[in-house]
Formats: sequence, C-alpha cells, structure tokens
Amino acid sequence: MLTGLLITGGAYTLMTAATPASASVDLSSAQTIAEGKKLFTANCATCHGLDLAGLSSGPSLIGVGAAAVDFQVNTGRMPLAQDAPQGEVKPRVFSEDEGLAMAAYVASISPGPGLPDSEYLQLTGDATKGAELFRINCAMCHNVAGAGGALTEGKYAPNLQDTSPAHIYEAMLTGPQNMPVFNDANITPEEKQDIITALKTQNQDAGVGGFELGNLGPVAEGLFLWIFGLGAIIAFTVWLTAKAN
Repeated sequence: MLTGLLITGGAYTLMTAATPASASVDLSSAQTIAEGKKLFTANCATCHGLDLAGLSSGPSLIGVGAAAVDFQVNTGRMPLAQDAPQGEVKPRVFSEDEGLAMAAYVASISPGPGLPDSEYLQLTGDATKGAELFRINCAMCHNVAGAGGALTEGKYAPNLQDTSPAHIYEAMLTGPQNMPVFNDANITPEEKQDIITALKTQNQDAGVGGFELGNLGPVAEGLFLWIFGLGAIIAFTVWLTAKAN
C-alpha cells in the first residue's frame, strides 16, 4: 500500500510540475486572441481605446506588435501605478500567459515586432563583441556595467542586471520610452544575442576589490570618498578639537 501511494503521488507530482514548464502560449490561436481581447477590454481600453488607437490618457498601440506588449506588461510597467515620467518596474499584475494573450490580441489587430526567437536568447553569443556593441550603443545611458543611469526630466535608464534576456531583446527591438529602436537593420539578431550574452556574463562575474558601489564607475567611487572619507576626517578633527577644549 505504501509503495503504491508513493508511486502514485510521485507520478502525479512529476506530471503537475512538468505541465507549466512545457505549456506554451500559441499567439496565433483564436482562443488566445479572444482571451487577450477580454483582458485588454477590461484593463487597458480605458487608456488605449477599444480600437487601440489611443486616447488622451494613453498612446496608440497600432503597430507596436507583441514584443512591446510583452515587455510592458510582463515587466510590470503596465498598467501604470501612477502618472510619472516613465513606467516603473514593479510586480506584474497579470500572469505571464495573460500578458502573452494580450500581446497576441494587439498583434492580431495590427502587426508589429514579434516575440524574439528563443534561439537568440541563449547565452552562447560572442561576449567580447557584445560588450563592444553595448559600449558603443547603450553605455551612454545604461552605464558600461548595465547598472542604469539618470536622464533628463525625471527619467532614467533602468538597471539591466536582473532583466531577462527576452525583455532585453524586446527593449532593443521596440525602443520603449526614451530608448531608441534598434531594429534588425541596425543591430542584427545575432548581435543582439552577443549583447545579451555580454551583459549576463558580466553579471555572473564575482566582484573583487571591496564594495562594488553599484558598478557605477569612478564618479560614484569618488563621491563615496568625498562624502564618507572626508566626512570621517572632518568628524575626527572636530572630535579632537572638542576633546582638547
């Protein structure tokens, strides 16, 4: 009896654990599109319009494609928590499958950039070439370490260190917010893969030499010394003077 229970329970656990991992959303399925339409109508149409043409409170989604919707919804940027210079990354409101269903619906109304091919999300690209491409095209905003940086009018380039390969690729493809669009004519899919490989390889490297200070470079390190180093010296000097008095 015990053996039978163990075998049955083990088989059930394996089957239920494998189901979510092996399940995939068919973006061309009529059922997926219909589910996405329901979710969009209930949650997004108040800002983007029932016809996706946009309203005063939200931009048009005509031509943005599945990649833009997946990026915005499945990173938690949409729906917006508040009216701000740009959407904040936060825990997502919808499940990944629900986000993909909405992406399928938007793409069915007006084609645009599709989801990246899984082939280009593998960390098997040329990290050296990718690092060079990142320094040329991305580091002026995202910092050479991908740690992010401030922009104008309260906007900022986000930290890329914890961003998934799919969302990095989609951001390059669609150019969200202040980011320029790097289509396949500007940066090929293989070069996008190289950039992703470089970022993720860099993130896996252990920091050496003490505190990393966010990997923001010499400005942050110098500021740290000015504030804490000189501050400690001034505090010690004041303490010595007070003690002498």
